[in-house]
Amino acid sequence: MEDIRAKLLQEKNEIESELKQLQKALQERGDYGFGKGDPAVYEWEFNLAMLERQKQRLAEVEKALQRFEQDVYGLCEICGQSIEMERLEALPFTCMCIHCARSKR
Repeated sequence: MEDIRAKLLQEKNEIESELKQLQKALQERGDYGFGKGDPAVYEWEFNLAMLERQKQRLAEVEKALQRFEQDVYGLCEICGQSIEMERLEALPFTCMCIHCARSKR
């Protein structure tokens, strides 16, 4: 489990670094003028979407780290059963076992 915790901490640091880069990139906006197709507009909107996605990922990782602190990491939030180790290794931020995740679809 400590390997997974270390992986989560590393991912958190990487996401925070990427968020800083995206915020810096969003400071410059393209020209939306009539009849103008500035490629910077597309890049700005793409970076905005990436920023929102990274914020979501950061929240998931921080929630998983909180679960470590509360000593409930690896337990399904829905049914309380243990989450399969293979699932935790593949998705260290998951909070549901495969059975509950499938039933939520």
